[in-house]
Amino acid sequence: MKAAVFHEKGRPLSIETVPDPAPGPEELVLRVRNAGICGSDLHLVEREGGVPKGTVMGHEFAGEVVAVGRNAAGWHEGERVCAMPLLCCGRCAACLSGDGVHCEAFKDIGVGGSPGSYAEFVRVSAHETLRLPEAVDFPTGAIVEPLAVGLHGVNRAGLQRGENVLVIGAGPIGLATALWARFFGARHVVVSERAAGRLELAARFGATGGIDASQADVRHAFKAMTGTPPDVIFECVGLPGVLDECLRIAGTNGRIVVIGVCMHPDTFTPLRAIVKELQLSFCYYYRRQDFRFILDMLGAQRIAPQAMITEVVGFDRFAQVFEALKKPSAQCKVQLGL
Repeated sequence: MKAAVFHEKGRPLSIETVPDPAPGPEELVLRVRNAGICGSDLHLVEREGGVPKGTVMGHEFAGEVVAVGRNAAGWHEGERVCAMPLLCCGRCAACLSGDGVHCEAFKDIGVGGSPGSYAEFVRVSAHETLRLPEAVDFPTGAIVEPLAVGLHGVNRAGLQRGENVLVIGAGPIGLATALWARFFGARHVVVSERAAGRLELAARFGATGGIDASQADVRHAFKAMTGTPPDVIFECVGLPGVLDECLRIAGTNGRIVVIGVCMHPDTFTPLRAIVKELQLSFCYYYRRQDFRFILDMLGAQRIAPQAMITEVVGFDRFAQVFEALKKPSAQCKVQLGL
């Protein structure tokens, strides 16, 4: 099969022919129809040792079943699906509760544990695969994963109706977080962003206001818009220094939820959190229930996140576009389309 292969830092992905995957007893093989480029992928390839040589990346995808493992009961070739990007046992307490990422047998898909979806085919766990509703097309099915990241973050916040929310970062995860914060009843959802063009997109995902962080002090601008400091801050950037900025912006008894994946050592000033009695929590992946809920909402047309997808390209341009996304741009979610 054709796939985009990572070899080393500083070298573009290589479009190569690699062996087709075969399903294990409780696995499926999917023909990839759409696969999204994630910001964490862009960061990992720039980090020394972040991704093993020879990795086929990609963990946001949707496609159709083309092979069924002998014990994967109930599945049939041709079914339209998306899947959580993890291989796990399916039998332990974590898996049975929907928390497969904490299974002791967990292997990630697309980050080095198992080949990912920047390819014509991908191997997945049958018990982590979900059927797409009839109304959900493949491009939309491939953004269920980033939508689940945002949903899990909002769940972790314990968001209450009428609270005021600040989302730092208007990339796909920030947009997904804004969408769910508004969906679950936040009064104000203000998005802070430095990249030109992204704030306009945030308004389509539930943002009631936007702050150009390159021009304004976010703390003062938020209070001017809402009259109060934020009840909840979602950090959706993942760069050193952002967490300390969240502590500065937060009001007394505020809550900070870290969704962005920072891959470098970082420092913050604990005293800022202590004197305000802040709550600080972190997110890791999502749960199977998050995928199910999102698919239900998409199927019922209660959310419309398709504007997140700003471009779909084939293998002929994929490596070039992947490289270009390492620099700030107005692009949001770019997908490989097959």
